[in-house]
Amino acid sequence: MTTQVAHCTPFSRQCSGGILRSPGRRILAENRTSRNSSLKMISKENGLLEMGQSVVSCSSRVRCSANSHSVSSLHSKDPFLNLHPEVSLLQGDKHDTVIDPRKENVGGNVVESLRGSSVPNDYNEAKIKVIGVGGGGSNAVNRMIESDMKGVEFWIVNTDVQAMRMSPVFPEHRLQIGQELTRGLGAGGNPDIGMNAAKESKESIQEAVYGADMVFVTAGMGGGTGTGGAPVIAGVAKSMGILTVGIVTTPFSFEGRRRAVQAQEGIAALRENVDTLIVIPNDKLLTAVSPNTPVMEAFNLADDILRQGVRGISDIITIPGLVNVDFADVRAIMENAGSSLMGIGTATGKTRARDAALNAIHSPLLDIGIERATGIVWNITGGSDLTLYEDIQP
Repeated sequence: MTTQVAHCTPFSRQCSGGILRSPGRRILAENRTSRNSSLKMISKENGLLEMGQSVVSCSSRVRCSANSHSVSSLHSKDPFLNLHPEVSLLQGDKHDTVIDPRKENVGGNVVESLRGSSVPNDYNEAKIKVIGVGGGGSNAVNRMIESDMKGVEFWIVNTDVQAMRMSPVFPEHRLQIGQELTRGLGAGGNPDIGMNAAKESKESIQEAVYGADMVFVTAGMGGGTGTGGAPVIAGVAKSMGILTVGIVTTPFSFEGRRRAVQAQEGIAALRENVDTLIVIPNDKLLTAVSPNTPVMEAFNLADDILRQGVRGISDIITIPGLVNVDFADVRAIMENAGSSLMGIGTATGKTRARDAALNAIHSPLLDIGIERATGIVWNITGGSDLTLYEDIQP
């Protein structure tokens, strides 16, 4: 399965409460002077499955201006609510709100974030969980949070307690595995320790993924916890009937043969425990950067590609489009799909839509052409000035 998605980076964020519904379609509501437009298509034919992501970059930028506000007072006209302020906070001011314990202001007041897409108004909405396993997976999740990715629940799973403490993930969503085996000191680059640590904490993993409709398991392969633990975690999720997608990276060549061999063994084990597996070779990323790129920047790029892979798929489900695709559509094409590939393209200018699509098709992340795909997930996102001709041009 190859992945090609067309979405506009500046417009991939959604303002809470900004959805208009009309019979047979859903569109994003206009935010002040600009509006998001998203066209989503899904198809499956006899051949290879592909999911693609091309990004149409637009000249203007739109940001949701009211993402959070401080709760300066809990006073209410209702005496009962004054006696029980926690009820007042949960009720909110006729908005869908959630308390974010990660954010505090100088005065110590609780900060209340308007997170429309991450707090379902409808119990029928698909629940998506992203689980970063090991150091590489945790770094990818951290980047997703920093990019203000909405509509998903983030978890990190690790044997290294010190590394987990640095993450912005909610403390209750940081799962230490193998407490008795590793004592919180890590797996030492040994996949067997990572695997046994995950098996030791199998019940905790089941509790973490419980209630999810779709789980992304992301990791950097080649080390200990991610390589050994990811297949176990994915297997737990899949055995519970959850649509399970693995998105992992393989090591850079300069990381050595040992990590490369361990990565391939881990990928083989993971493939048996997921519905869809997307493998991103880190070495291919080097073709898109300068030879003078610092080592840390190369690793950051790998983390960001993992973020884009997860976001490219989750946005299709969580953000309504002009031609909407729901979770059932995504499940139909990704369930038991096997190995997949992902392409990402961006473009600006008069032919931006076509160029973005071509860039996705010819992405360095793709090992084979799309003509061998049995199915494709395609997401195009642009600004309010994205024309119909741009959407349909060959």
